[in-house]
Amino acid sequence: MPAIRAQAELGDGELGTALLFIGAGALPAMLVTGRAVDRWGLRVAALLLVTLGAAGTLVAVAGRDFWSLSAGLALLGASSGAADVAINSAAGSAERASGRPVITRAHGTFSALVVVGSLSAGLLGVLGVPVVVPFLLVAVATTGAALSVVADARVAPVAAGAARGGERRGSRGPGRPKYAVSQAGERKGSGRAEVHGGERRGDEVSRSGGRGVRLFPLLVVGGLGALAFAVENAHQSWGAVYLADVADAGPALALAGPAVFAAVVALTRFAAGAFGSRYATTVLVSGAVTAAAGTLLVSGAQSVPVVLLGLALAAAGTAVLFPTLMGVVAAQVGEAARGRATSVVATVAYLGFLAGPVYVGRWAEATGLSGAMTAVAALAATLAALSWPALRSAVRTGSWWDPGDLHHAEKISGRTL
Repeated sequence: MPAIRAQAELGDGELGTALLFIGAGALPAMLVTGRAVDRWGLRVAALLLVTLGAAGTLVAVAGRDFWSLSAGLALLGASSGAADVAINSAAGSAERASGRPVITRAHGTFSALVVVGSLSAGLLGVLGVPVVVPFLLVAVATTGAALSVVADARVAPVAAGAARGGERRGSRGPGRPKYAVSQAGERKGSGRAEVHGGERRGDEVSRSGGRGVRLFPLLVVGGLGALAFAVENAHQSWGAVYLADVADAGPALALAGPAVFAAVVALTRFAAGAFGSRYATTVLVSGAVTAAAGTLLVSGAQSVPVVLLGLALAAAGTAVLFPTLMGVVAAQVGEAARGRATSVVATVAYLGFLAGPVYVGRWAEATGLSGAMTAVAALAATLAALSWPALRSAVRTGSWWDPGDLHHAEKISGRTL
């Protein structure tokens, strides 16, 4: 980012304004991507991965002034937000089909690659490599990932058809979960028609009278996700500043804060993956309490080791929050509306991601950075207090996959998710 700022010849204020365009591009893209995922499946994720790599390269090449950088960042935000929805939707499908904790481990892989990418970009910068080179390397990596997704898409229809056949057989037995996917409409057409290719799946949804998901539980989960992201991004954005300003850390040690945070997040997600969504409430409450404790430790710390310890503790707590919430969505929502459900949850949660750094900044102006970290701890404590009643209220609405209720809502509002 310093190299991009220097290339565009921007001051700190102009750069801060330009960065807002990332969110401006991401939010609308996240809202509309779900429908495309439901219609065309994994091919959407593959296309978006290529677009994401190209958008990053475009920012590095064309970001020469405020307006060109802002336009590039808006495109980067849109492609990043859309890819986020598509990847989380694909991970949810894989987790439901395999019964393995795919979502948490996918998020762990992301966090690990953040550490690798940050260290690699820093090293390339020290060596004097042109700013476009790291972005080109990322573009190559995303293209490789897209090719892998396309290869998986060729075998997904067969696996998905077998999984849906199992769902239909299981739904008739006594072990059917209380809040399992609704059977109404699931038996219309074959599993192959829903998943194979993608066009037929979208047509099947349209013919089924508006099959979809209930909005209320998705907003509840998204709200919890917003609190989780606010805490997480507050630490990611302000950890280095806190180390430098409060603990008097040098530049190298200050940069260690975000690296420690991301590394602990990755390790925790790999370690906690076995829990999946089976103990969602327990994991959420435990994670939020741990994040609050770590943040309080940071708020009272004056030395670098104690701040790093607090950041590590906060990272371990926040690491499990959003993946667990996405696991709940994966368990409750059927395949034909998974993309739309993921769009709603991810978009609402992303509002917290955007608000977290601003929240810290406002509190820091009023009370100093230590007081701001206490305010972040209060957010984590609020999440811990709300997790059980919020999830309970969402689940008590019944199945999140309710064609009858959606059809009734369409008559009233004229829209679907």
